[in-house]
Amino acid sequence: MAEPLEKRLEKAMAELEAVQEAVARTERELREASFAVVSSDRAVRVTVGSQGELAGIEFLEKKYRDMSAQELAASVLEAAKDARSKMNRHVMRAMAPFTEPSADVPELKGFEVDWEKIFGPEILREDDDRLDQGRAVPVWRDALGEDGED
Repeated sequence: MAEPLEKRLEKAMAELEAVQEAVARTERELREASFAVVSSDRAVRVTVGSQGELAGIEFLEKKYRDMSAQELAASVLEAAKDARSKMNRHVMRAMAPFTEPSADVPELKGFEVDWEKIFGPEILREDDDRLDQGRAVPVWRDALGEDGED
């Protein structure tokens, strides 16, 4: 039996309010997010903020003293690129629920996001496994002196 229009509108409004609250929560969380990544040579740790901006650079264990300027620059750029990728993927995961249609209200179809247009084509091609091998470190872990390694 078909549900009355008034009841369907009531459900849709409740769903819309829940989505609006969830979006606001997600936006607040994303504004405060940051990621730190250690370069593969373990010479630097780069932290990026919520919009991928460079928020910090640490030179680890004085390794920079034995590096050429080009090697050090490459380490910084590698870690910054990896940290930005982590942040971009974090945003994608956080926003994913809003791209799905509502199970209860079929008229609420979710929204489409062109992640490639927002973050560039490499975001969909990049192998995220290399970023998840203990090098990417959430900033809160850094604050505790934990780098995700045993």
